[in-house]
Amino acid sequence: MKNFFRFGFSAFFLGLFFISCNDDDDYQTIESIDKIKIDSVKIVNDTMDVFSIQSIKTYSTYPSHCEGFYGYDYVPNDNLTRTVTSYKYTTSGPCTQANYTSANQINFSPQQVGTYTFKFWNGGNNWITRTIVVE
Repeated sequence: MKNFFRFGFSAFFLGLFFISCNDDDDYQTIESIDKIKIDSVKIVNDTMDVFSIQSIKTYSTYPSHCEGFYGYDYVPNDNLTRTVTSYKYTTSGPCTQANYTSANQINFSPQQVGTYTFKFWNGGNNWITRTIVVE
């Protein structure tokens, strides 16, 4: 009985080894990360309370379905100014070459009273500027 248990236990782990070494590549690899301009910004409330949370939506247009939203570079330049740059990923593999627009969001939760200025990168030296008054 003891040998049967050892054999079963060994066979189980040997089976896991062969399953975990399966080399299926059913995913696409990220080839690069780059800036993508923010086409428009939607801020629902331009006035809010300290410590409350508001979602700020940004919209960007991607030239193919091999590209998508990767993340933001959100930089507080001083106490009340923020610059936001959006980044896209590009994957390998077959792509559908068709423009599509994607919406993404930042959750903003101010920690002090004041007028916050947001600058969203719109390509080159162009920025979309929005303000939120925090009371």
